[in-house]
Amino acid sequence: QVQLQESGPGLVKPSQTLTLTCTVSGGSITTSDYAWSWIRQFPGRGLEWMGVITYDGSTQYSPSIRSRTSIARDTSKNQFSLQLSSVTPGETAVYYCASDKGGRFDFWGQGTKGTVSS
Repeated sequence: QVQLQESGPGLVKPSQTLTLTCTVSGGSITTSDYAWSWIRQFPGRGLEWMGVITYDGSTQYSPSIRSRTSIARDTSKNQFSLQLSSVTPGETAVYYCASDKGGRFDFWGQGTKGTVSS
């Protein structure tokens, strides 16, 4: 059973960079079974897919945030990370990492709240 756990600072200031890490257990991020996505949920709204990193390190991002987003991985720790720069208070949300099999998200972390506030 694949398990995912998000971690990172819960509070960042406007214009700063939000950095989150997802630790994966029960499966390797370097096998082709899954890609690995970041997804967020704004208060009272639906889920927004942010980007994905594949088993070989390739990345894709949502066009709306592509210029401010970077997803990377640390294969030695079986982790992948999200960096979102120039954040605004409107980007306060719960951030999730999830396994991604062709757009089907089978396994999720519990989510971590990212608050953007001065």
